[in-house]
Amino acid sequence: MKRLNHQPDYTLIILFGVIVVFGLIMLSSATSVLGYDKFEDSYWYLKHQIMQGLLPGLFLFLVLSRVDYRLWKKFSAALLWFSLGLLVLVFIPGIGADYGKAKSWLNIGGFSLQPAEIVKLTFLVYLAAWLEKRKERVQTAAYGLVPFLVYLGLVGGLIILQPDIGTLFIIILMSLVVFYTAGARYKHLFYIMLAGVAGLAVLIKAAPYRLDRLSSFLDPSVDPQGIGYHINQALLAVGSGGWFGLGLGHSEQKFQYLPEVAGDSIFAVMAEELGFVLILAVIVVFLWLFVRMMKVAKNAPDMFGNLIGVGVATWLVGQFFVNVAAMLRLMPLTGVPLPLISYGGTAMMTAMAGIGIVVNISKHTQQNMVVDASRVRRR
Repeated sequence: MKRLNHQPDYTLIILFGVIVVFGLIMLSSATSVLGYDKFEDSYWYLKHQIMQGLLPGLFLFLVLSRVDYRLWKKFSAALLWFSLGLLVLVFIPGIGADYGKAKSWLNIGGFSLQPAEIVKLTFLVYLAAWLEKRKERVQTAAYGLVPFLVYLGLVGGLIILQPDIGTLFIIILMSLVVFYTAGARYKHLFYIMLAGVAGLAVLIKAAPYRLDRLSSFLDPSVDPQGIGYHINQALLAVGSGGWFGLGLGHSEQKFQYLPEVAGDSIFAVMAEELGFVLILAVIVVFLWLFVRMMKVAKNAPDMFGNLIGVGVATWLVGQFFVNVAAMLRLMPLTGVPLPLISYGGTAMMTAMAGIGIVVNISKHTQQNMVVDASRVRRR
């Protein structure tokens, strides 16, 4: 029997559009001083975000929102291996690019690409297709837990080598939620979390700077001009905003006081300029986006669509709250950017592609199909 298609979730599309436009406005404001100081162009970051993130992302969103999402099941393995290949390329001299201690980027023809961001989507698609095939066997150790850990370990190992622990944390969070949604047993999830804690301890021991981040989280007064500087300046920016903010474009911390204003610290600039009331409105919009995506996932006609919807919702909104929590000193700094707002062409492009797939799933949801079918009969 041929499945009926219907109109997509326009509320989801509108929320997505509002966040993207808002993000460009805030990026322009937060990076104006940095852009002029580094490139003598106050709009340098905005221009590059539009050219390398918004435009390719909009193209992917339009294409993926129209292509039947079930098609990606056939290519899930190929997409995963392709993106894993990109992760390997970052270690090849002349192709991979170093930024500080991280080897997370590729430079190809003057165009920068961050493979770990692409893996968020490709691994999710592969995981959803794989779990749908396993069905009830996902609850067993041999067919569920062990293969899941192998695949996650393969992806995680390559990302740890870069290293990009913030991105790895988001991938693990998304994967665990999808694994649970597919029917994983609680004790298996508990084992995974224990292994994660042990792995985190090893990573902290292997790289002292991670222990410094934890120390600054526990006590920002420790070395306020060193390891505690970033979080102290972020808290100062957030506190300076008060109820109604200093006004758009009037942040003081973006004048070379707050590090990473284009990346993971952009929320602090937003709080300083907009204030508590408008920031609360931003949080509500992201929560609303989460609810709409979870509704699409709940009414998806198959497990593949359900897991994709849950995964994209967890990835984007989970990453949003991880970033906010770090800026409010509710968790250690992770270097995780604010989705659809922070500077980063690959991150924006991939996020828009993921939402495009969810929009396509919304065209096939069972609840709306019943409504549309009844309208057809009445006509």
